[in-house]
Amino acid sequence: METILPTRQEAFHLLKEFNTSDSLIRHGLSVEGVMGHFAEKFGEDKEKWQVIGLVHDLDYEQYPDQHCKKSREILMERNWPESYIRAVESHGWGLCSDVKPESLLEKTLYAVDELTGLITSACLVRPTRSVLDIKVKSVNKKWKDKSFAAGVDRTVIDRGAEMLGMERTDLITETILGMRTVAEAIGLKGTL
Repeated sequence: METILPTRQEAFHLLKEFNTSDSLIRHGLSVEGVMGHFAEKFGEDKEKWQVIGLVHDLDYEQYPDQHCKKSREILMERNWPESYIRAVESHGWGLCSDVKPESLLEKTLYAVDELTGLITSACLVRPTRSVLDIKVKSVNKKWKDKSFAAGVDRTVIDRGAEMLGMERTDLITETILGMRTVAEAIGLKGTL
């Protein structure tokens, strides 16, 4: 069967087919927004980057013990391109996958996945509950508090920034900008 390029609509339906959790769907939307932002910044294929960002945790709700591996099966069954499947697998490198991020897309996904979670948590404890007014300084302050968003693996973020040749502060800045593009969809427009 022929490999097809999945559309954003198909990717979103697939995400919702395998995930009922609002927080996982919002996380997919958040990473989609950030990946689109970085694709524009790097002059890459925005739709491809967004689609991969949207489905990167496709298998997490139903198959947490097979995370990244089960996504490969699901996407292969639907004839997704190998480059999309490999990118999804690579975001779990060193945690639940042996697939090391190599392309710019893969390195970006690896770098921003955990970071979107930290930024989301930092936004939710602000009076405005908004990504539209959060500053890098606020995220850095929360970064240092290891008990804050303790599930966020900060070493992955640092490793991802290093892969991209970026300072952590610049990575945080660009990730915030990407999240702002989808603020309403991810529930972080807040009370501004």
